[in-house]
Amino acid sequence: MAKRKNLFLPEPRWTAMRLFRGGLLLAVLAAIGAAAWLAYFAYKPINVPANARTFNVDHGRSLRGVSEQFARAGLISDHWSFLVYARLMGAAGEIKAGIYEVGEQIAPHRLLEKIVRGEFAQAELRFIEGWTFAQLRGAMDAHPGLKHDSTPLSNAQILERLGIENRKSPEGLFFPDTYYFAVASSDLAFLKQAYFKMQTKLQALWEKHAQDLPLNNAYEALILASIVEKETGRHDERELVAAVFVNRLKRGMRLQTDPTVIYGLGPAFDGNLRRRDLRTDNSYNTYTRFGLPPTPIAMPGEASIRASLNPAQSPALYFVGRGDGSHQFSSNLVEHNRAVNKFQLHR
Repeated sequence: MAKRKNLFLPEPRWTAMRLFRGGLLLAVLAAIGAAAWLAYFAYKPINVPANARTFNVDHGRSLRGVSEQFARAGLISDHWSFLVYARLMGAAGEIKAGIYEVGEQIAPHRLLEKIVRGEFAQAELRFIEGWTFAQLRGAMDAHPGLKHDSTPLSNAQILERLGIENRKSPEGLFFPDTYYFAVASSDLAFLKQAYFKMQTKLQALWEKHAQDLPLNNAYEALILASIVEKETGRHDERELVAAVFVNRLKRGMRLQTDPTVIYGLGPAFDGNLRRRDLRTDNSYNTYTRFGLPPTPIAMPGEASIRASLNPAQSPALYFVGRGDGSHQFSSNLVEHNRAVNKFQLHR
């Protein structure tokens, strides 16, 4: 008698197909689960410990090393998930070394964006109109956010490092402004930025200067602007002060301005300008020498440069302080002596 075929046993090829489909389904579900977990991990904000909100990514550190560093610091919850996510996002080899800052919370995806884009921690330094280069160097040396590459250098060496070949003095070459820079940036990079800003501003303003100025080039305009900057802080007087000096230069008169004498005295100036100081000759004493001093005496702002290149239409040749920050302007010596008697001798 023939054996009856077992109708309940599946064909082998159908069994393999079902196993394949089941495995594929499990793989898809696993991939979906992994993707969901990575998305959850990447976009879930982390409470950052206060002592970890400023951190440094060293040069040459691998993606794995960075992820382990972040996990130890409490910036991420799991360094393996961060590593996988970062590699999937193509971040390997794209991390920028530097110092970074984060807030009280940050999601891993945003943290990765910061270190890939190089969104470094920012610092600022304000450079004040009328500062000398010595004052600027002091401010840079005291700033904790700068890398102090210029500190051991002389002024001449700084000019050489900046590639400034046509000037013997750095005085007046840097534009006063508020500068923002990445923490741990070189102070030489900061100086280069301020130098190029001054050159750009100065050349643009020089092209629009008034006719018949007794100035041969933009550098002489910078020298004059530095004197105007030191003589007055009043916006309404800069063009008049500039007019006095321009008029005196045109007539071949000495400028006779105290700030140049004070600059020439250097550290010897004790806050009291004496008659003997006005009579002691040096290249910055505009009481004993004609024309402009050899260099600027400070860092002029844009307003003083504009005033020097476009002075007021005035016959004034003299001015004297009124004692309230303003000045009395005169077109002849008789008027000037009268103003001196009124505002200086009988105050």
